[in-house]
Amino acid sequence: MTEKTDVVLIGAGIMSATLGALLRQLQPEWSISLFERLDAAAAESSDPWNNAGTGHSALCELNYSPQNADGSVDVSKAIDINERFQVSRQFWAYAVENGVLGDPSGFINPIPHVSFVHGASDVEYLRKRYEALARHPLFEGMEYIDTPDEFSRRLPLMARGRDYSDPIALNWTDAGTDIDFGSLTKELLAHLGATGADLAFGHEVRNLSKQADGSWLVKVRNTRNGKIRTIAAKFVFVGAGGGALPLLQKSGIKEIAGFAGFPVSGQFLRCTDRGLIGRHRAKVYGKAAVGAPPMSVPHLDTRVIDGEAGLLFGPYAGWTPKFLKDGSNGDLFKSIRAGNLAPMLGVGLTELSLVKYLVSELLKSQAGKVYTMEEFIPRADGRDWELITAGQRVQIIRRKGAGGVLELGTAVIAAEDGTIAGLLGASPGASTCVTAMLDVLQRCFPREYSEWTPKLETMIPSLGVKLSENKALFQEVWNWTSKTLNLTDVAVDTDTRAEVASTALV
Repeated sequence: MTEKTDVVLIGAGIMSATLGALLRQLQPEWSISLFERLDAAAAESSDPWNNAGTGHSALCELNYSPQNADGSVDVSKAIDINERFQVSRQFWAYAVENGVLGDPSGFINPIPHVSFVHGASDVEYLRKRYEALARHPLFEGMEYIDTPDEFSRRLPLMARGRDYSDPIALNWTDAGTDIDFGSLTKELLAHLGATGADLAFGHEVRNLSKQADGSWLVKVRNTRNGKIRTIAAKFVFVGAGGGALPLLQKSGIKEIAGFAGFPVSGQFLRCTDRGLIGRHRAKVYGKAAVGAPPMSVPHLDTRVIDGEAGLLFGPYAGWTPKFLKDGSNGDLFKSIRAGNLAPMLGVGLTELSLVKYLVSELLKSQAGKVYTMEEFIPRADGRDWELITAGQRVQIIRRKGAGGVLELGTAVIAAEDGTIAGLLGASPGASTCVTAMLDVLQRCFPREYSEWTPKLETMIPSLGVKLSENKALFQEVWNWTSKTLNLTDVAVDTDTRAEVASTALV
């Protein structure tokens, strides 16, 4: 028997949860069915220990503000990423006020965002970055710090034992956030289920086929008993993380031709010493190694998960042909098609530095990983840290000319008739999930979108407006979201900070 539904969501991560929550607000009478191959929500990339939990708003991530050949700093990408994150903040604040989400501290907490560099040339770069961003409305409040005393006061764990003959500098912003995307996803899905959606876990989508009437026939296998369900859906969204590419390929839509994926795995060192965790409260991002993919930018991150602070350092890049952490070693090879082989080979030939970097990372021992961390924590002791495996990421390879290009970011792939869409790519991903899903709605439901706009404007007051060009509106929505989401600054324990700062230069 073929079941019928208006919307099928594939994957129980932050993207499907966000799209489902938006649709429930905009079109509450539509039927929604969600299918997840694992037995829990947010068990892949959205799991809090599978990512760094950074509310990506380009406050600290240096890969969003590259240096030009003439020495100037291009901040256009940083401004764009920040704009997108403001949209997410607004929707989450609306969701809290309207009972879709509960206590915001369960998924978002204030954490300073910090850019860190050392060496004369990088210090000069960071000074130029500060000058380009600090006067911008979205980045007001950013500080430039280059003195050992202030560095020690702010980052005592990173200061102790540091040799300041090597110049250091920071861009510091108190307005950053840590986000538990796992908790956020589960709350959104809980609301979706409570309002009538069918949430089926342990159900793997095996095939997608277009029907003569324009609907999609979705074949789903129950992973526990092997039974097959067949669902006819008017619209399908493939939000399956690394599993999105193979499913979109199975759909046969022309828009996926030429796309391929490059899987990159990762690991973090997680601190096990509560005393060390208490001496650091910030997300500190450095510069990526030469040849490293953007997602491999080193960072020392305070996390807040289930109300408890934690500390991560990484990521350490690795490689596996899997597209999902719980995937198959055949994922990469099964994704190869005649249309994407040339782009894949082209990237293989042009990204030799990436290959060299990955090989060096794979050969790095546990001691080598701790040694790398000493750039951030000079007196790091491997006994205080455990190695954990992070989530799997699949970078986009897109056709370009006769070859291909490896891309940073995410891309919405939508069929021309708007009946199916999916999301490819990685960072900044989850942080800009609302903007990405608004893009899906606008492209796939153009007629309905114009009718939805008044409702959307109540959820996202800046809809269609660049906050970077409207300082008054930005201040208004910033104040609203900060208050609603309880984003007030929380300092490091002052006694601990004073104690460690006093020995930072020893």
